[in-house]
Amino acid sequence: MRKNLKGVLFLVMLMVFALVTAGCSDDSEGASSSSSVDVGIVLPTKDEPRWVQDEQRFKDALADSDYSTEILFSQGSSAKEKENVESLLNKGIKVLIITPHDGPAAAAAVEAAKKEGVTIIAYDRLITDTDAVDYYVTFDSLAVGAAQAQYLVDNVQGQDIPLYLYAGASSDNNAFLFFEGAWKVLQPKIADGTFKVANSSEAEALKDSSDLSREQLSKIIGQVTTNWDPNESKNKAQTHLTSVGEDMKGDVAVLAPNDGTARSIADVFASDSAVSSYLITGQDAEKASIQYIIDEKQSMTVFKDVRSLVTDAMGMAIEVLDGNTPETTGTYDNGSVEVKAKQTPVIVVDQENVKAELIDSEYYEASEFTGLE
Repeated sequence: MRKNLKGVLFLVMLMVFALVTAGCSDDSEGASSSSSVDVGIVLPTKDEPRWVQDEQRFKDALADSDYSTEILFSQGSSAKEKENVESLLNKGIKVLIITPHDGPAAAAAVEAAKKEGVTIIAYDRLITDTDAVDYYVTFDSLAVGAAQAQYLVDNVQGQDIPLYLYAGASSDNNAFLFFEGAWKVLQPKIADGTFKVANSSEAEALKDSSDLSREQLSKIIGQVTTNWDPNESKNKAQTHLTSVGEDMKGDVAVLAPNDGTARSIADVFASDSAVSSYLITGQDAEKASIQYIIDEKQSMTVFKDVRSLVTDAMGMAIEVLDGNTPETTGTYDNGSVEVKAKQTPVIVVDQENVKAELIDSEYYEASEFTGLE
């Protein structure tokens, strides 16, 4: 009996040893694979369709590459963003592609990465007030704002048209560039009486100034910021329409900074019986806004083909990893240095060309929409 018991115990011990050894082997392999990340990517939030789509596009862009990548989301938190960068540094990244939640706040995170010899590529939003940024991959943000404004100018008739101005987050350098681009087009038409500003005393006070300083832009944006938040946009639009008289309604023009805010603002203006019609801009060609454009609830969007932007960013990262110098097309002043940039062109999309630009190019499928001719 004792001999049998000893034999059983011996077998059990062998099995336990085998399992422990196998477990250690698996953990070792997992640690090895988790630490061998070549390109770290930090995106601002999963709460906006744009960034979720970008996640998949980044994965697709590296599918046939020998290089590895890991993508993390900061969920609108600079603290989480810094934590994400630290996590990627611990995994040995050589290139960091990052879309900052807050341009100035991201400086500390990228400076830590730069000290580790990592090449920093700002993606779509510029990181400001630091010399730790190597490259910037972007659409021409000034051109985006100018295209939005030009659409309003080209599609209004008459004089004294109420103009409602909205901007992105004051913590996002792109919001300043978008608004600056728009202001250069709108300002002459505000000065000559084509438009009358309905919701910004700061903009009205500066209507004779075509070139605004950062401080002047900040004062206007401070009054009309949406923080890229649809709910905040909705509340702000409701407050504006409630506070103005009938002379600021009727046929109106609305500069909305992106598609998410545009839909919320459009819904508010559409529900006001004193607003007989509205023109409203957008940006990003989000699926929901394309349906709004088809349904005549949003006038236009600026299509920034993020497939090209992702390709440019990953191409730049691979060039760096291969020991080459990436091609650039311009520079941006981030308040500390002139950052070398690669710019991707933008396209205005409205009812007339929505099918050609977004369906025929296979960005979306026709089956994803109703009422598309």
